[in-house]
Amino acid sequence: MQADKKKISRLLKIARGQMDGILQMVEEDRYCIEISQQLMATEAILNKVNKEILTAHLKNCVSHAESQAEKEEKIDELVDMLGRILK
Repeated sequence: MQADKKKISRLLKIARGQMDGILQMVEEDRYCIEISQQLMATEAILNKVNKEILTAHLKNCVSHAESQAEKEEKIDELVDMLGRILK
């Protein structure tokens, strides 16, 4: 993985902390809208991480593929992943 590991690790740790907070909110029977807002905030962080990873894939794995067939395979993987994200 060629993405900025330090940045990704930091963001994932924040998301993990938010998930722990959300679990506590659920256990405390907090207001549904507050829980939903925290879920959306966590989802936004995870989407940012995924964007970083897919950008690194495009800039490194795809652009540095040694053959046209390998490049096409990497692009197909990326298109498949985007299809799952945008479902």
